[in-house]
Amino acid sequence: MAMTMNDVDRFEAARPRLEAIAYRLLGSASEAEDAVQETFLRWQAADVDRIEVPEAWLTKVLTNLCLNQLTSARARRETYVGQWLPEPVLAGDPMLGPADTAEQRESVSFAVLALLERLSPNERAVYVLREAFDYPHREIAEILDITEAASQQILHRAKKHIADGKARTEVDEAAARRIVDEFLAAATSGRTEPLVRLLTEDAISVGDGGGKVPARAKAFEGALAVAKFMRGLFKPGKAKRALVGGSPDVYATTANGDPALVVVLDGRVIGVMCLEVTAEGIAAFRNQVNPDKLERATRRWAATEHGDPLLTVF
Repeated sequence: MAMTMNDVDRFEAARPRLEAIAYRLLGSASEAEDAVQETFLRWQAADVDRIEVPEAWLTKVLTNLCLNQLTSARARRETYVGQWLPEPVLAGDPMLGPADTAEQRESVSFAVLALLERLSPNERAVYVLREAFDYPHREIAEILDITEAASQQILHRAKKHIADGKARTEVDEAAARRIVDEFLAAATSGRTEPLVRLLTEDAISVGDGGGKVPARAKAFEGALAVAKFMRGLFKPGKAKRALVGGSPDVYATTANGDPALVVVLDGRVIGVMCLEVTAEGIAAFRNQVNPDKLERATRRWAATEHGDPLLTVF
């Protein structure tokens, strides 16, 4: 049957929620966009007049597309060059989805998205649908073709895996900016000690270059090792300028709800550094420099106001 404008409008009204679900399931904004577009094609081919609850139908189709994608993604990530990190989503992007509760905000944090990689596809789906979107277990069971009891058991397992990770401390925008300012002051001081004082003893720094941008294959571990790396990272040098093609500007913002630095060169985002903050200090730096995972961030950056840079590096 031919699709009407009303049918298209119904789908477009659901698109932000579908993108937010897909992003949490896949950890990739570009793959989430593809999954939602494939869902639209399925909607376009369906007899929509016979679909009683469009939201439920669309969620089921999207979730199953994402589950298939996750299965193939696991195989691809086994051969991924270096560390794999999620794709960062900058403040204000509708793909971040609902942020009314602590569970919803936590579900899209970089730390939790990284922890979700430990889960099976079904565990990930149940966790995302329940914790981030408050779907009742009855509806999750229908989406995944499992029993309601199984959905509850899967959620219990998934939450245990997530709880095994480091506890995250929520910070507001003002606090995030203070943390970033303190970090930058320490990182550009030329000394290691101020950085060490900001970090937890077991702090880590992980970079994802995807084999396209140099990034250390193994994480830096421990406050001293991370501090030395950060001191060197922000030290000016001709080789660094040659590598990135100039002297980029560094801005403070949030990404995935966490304090973040965005590195911009000629209007293009070339790096996003997310800081995981705990009560004890900065516990992790997750640095995304793979250009394939920064395209949406660049589009978002170009479409928003962001003020003056904090500094120009290299």
